[in-house]
Amino acid sequence: MKKNKIIGLSLYAILALQVGVYAQSENQNSTNSLESVDVISSEEKEESYTIEAMSTSTKLNLSIRDTPQSVTVMTSSQLEDLGLTTYDKLLTHVTGVTVSRSDERLHSTARGFIIDYFKIDGIPVYEDYNDLALDLSLYERIEIVRGANGLTTGAGNPGISINLVRKRANSKELAGDVTFGFDSEGTKSITADVSDALNEDGSVRGRLIVKNEDGDSFMNGYKKETNIFSAVVDTDISDKTQLSTGFSYEKSNKSGVRWGGLPAFYADGSKTNFDRSFIVSKDWTALDTEITTVFADLKHNLDNNAVLNFSYSYSKKKQEESLFYFGGAVSNTTNPYYLWAADIEQDTNNIDLSINVPFDLGGLTHEIVVGASSNITDVKKYNGAFSVSSANFYNNNVSAPDRSNLPVYYNPYKIKQKAIYLSSKILLSEELKIISGARLSSYESTQKKGAIQPVKISQEITPYLGMVYDVSKETSFYSSYTSIFKPQTKLGEDGSTIKAISGNSLEVGVKSEFLDKNLITSVSLFRTKQNNLAEDTGRIVNGVSLYREVDGVTSEGIEFDVTGNVSDNLTLNFGIANFEAKSADDTKYNTKSARTTANLSTRYKMNEFTFGAGADYQSKIYTEDATHGTITQDAYVLFNAMASYKISDSLKAQVNIENLFDKTYYEGIGSNSMVYGSPRTFSATLKYSF
Repeated sequence: MKKNKIIGLSLYAILALQVGVYAQSENQNSTNSLESVDVISSEEKEESYTIEAMSTSTKLNLSIRDTPQSVTVMTSSQLEDLGLTTYDKLLTHVTGVTVSRSDERLHSTARGFIIDYFKIDGIPVYEDYNDLALDLSLYERIEIVRGANGLTTGAGNPGISINLVRKRANSKELAGDVTFGFDSEGTKSITADVSDALNEDGSVRGRLIVKNEDGDSFMNGYKKETNIFSAVVDTDISDKTQLSTGFSYEKSNKSGVRWGGLPAFYADGSKTNFDRSFIVSKDWTALDTEITTVFADLKHNLDNNAVLNFSYSYSKKKQEESLFYFGGAVSNTTNPYYLWAADIEQDTNNIDLSINVPFDLGGLTHEIVVGASSNITDVKKYNGAFSVSSANFYNNNVSAPDRSNLPVYYNPYKIKQKAIYLSSKILLSEELKIISGARLSSYESTQKKGAIQPVKISQEITPYLGMVYDVSKETSFYSSYTSIFKPQTKLGEDGSTIKAISGNSLEVGVKSEFLDKNLITSVSLFRTKQNNLAEDTGRIVNGVSLYREVDGVTSEGIEFDVTGNVSDNLTLNFGIANFEAKSADDTKYNTKSARTTANLSTRYKMNEFTFGAGADYQSKIYTEDATHGTITQDAYVLFNAMASYKISDSLKAQVNIENLFDKTYYEGIGSNSMVYGSPRTFSATLKYSF
């Protein structure tokens, strides 16, 4: 797929649709009466793999079919069927995503670009390498938008947007479930999720979620304990006003952890072949994370069906690290080793205010959203100590680093992002919808007495333009142009900070709804590009390297999805993505990102029994070691299976098997970053609902 072909296809489609619209307008009765408007709910259908609408892409409440980008949703039913409880495991089942690890941290990619943010209830959360140990117990579903998503995000890469939607207190009567779980690696868990009305008429409702999980791993010496507490209160202040407030506390303690992976080579140049259970670690290593969050969402219905939305969230993250790592090719004598200890504290404040205004014009109903947002990430403490020494790789007695008085590693720094945005859905006819918008952003990073280069960006414009045309009752054609930006800290030849990287995605596709909208299919062609990447000029002024802005990476490909209920008993989710990404000099870009990925999951219900099976495919990835040559992970398929039995109306037992045929593979590759994926794992849950 070449650039001129995809642009030509888009232009041809637009011209063809313009002709069609003109012909239709000539035949349309000018006194056409206003059609009735269906209210679209974002709630998922019971035991379904689809939802009726989502707003992750544009803030507009659009059906999947009317969203002019490649999108998918992981519903609570699918998460439960697959036994998915953590963010990293979720990513392995998302079409187009390559999961890559260097240790505890994720370097996952989509369309060749690093995933450098995710969202919670539509608000971006920026974390380096997505290294949060996110548990999914607090979330109802996961909404996924592929390509650039700067309209609702601000800064980031143009790969994918992943929105985690919180559970809310919706029940006016006592309801909930208690789930007991264990797996073949020795992990045990108990989760309670309870909702009830807090007053007589149910206008105030509460939801409480509590979880404890602890256990071992297939990795020798690795242990993890997770504790979660969450309380949500939803209040109908009046017929027109609803308020949702919540608090959550998440604590994850890990010991025997990795910092980097296994070495790829021995000193003689041969490739290493360690047992999957072996990791470079010590029993004193630790990675402890504590996150406290409060949030509030207010919705007020104005006249003419307009809705005012206000969201606020505050989170405090504390992290303590004691880490150990061997470097270099494995020698029988000595290897360099590295110690790291750190205490980190970070506050994040998010505010979003918007108004959704539907209006009637020309006998059709349109919608516009106007809003403003603010995101402040405040790193209040970053104390750390790093040291290098040497010891025997196989026989050493390295002691833990001293944590008693850690020096300042980074001085406190702050990142502020502010924006105003506008998006709209305009119907040129009942068949043709124009989805458009723009975001005006400012970005500023500052540090007191630090070496981090300050960055200030004002009036960064992020456009969004999409078109959806219903070619039949079941099928729509769409085309879209979306963009995003990512600030850089390098200095240009004039001594000022160089421009932000600009990322944009051009996409065309076809979406269809079958079987009373219970089965959704989509196929898309895309071209994603980054520009203004920093290139070293070789010039150094006052000890500082200077850079220039150059053309960047171009990624082109195709994605196909089919999701939903094939029948009352059979549910299907299948997706496949293929792309090629090259730098401006026509060399392959990010070869650790698999060019082809595919995901399949099915579920079949037969009376009280439910059976499921699936597979996840990843094509070959590789990287280069400067001394020893190419490191490769060949293509592989991981199979999984599940079975559940409804013992009674209140009790259900379920068994899941991951990596059914016990495939040995690397989840991350690199000179000192070889990370084995999990072997075959059995897990079982017993869920009591009331």
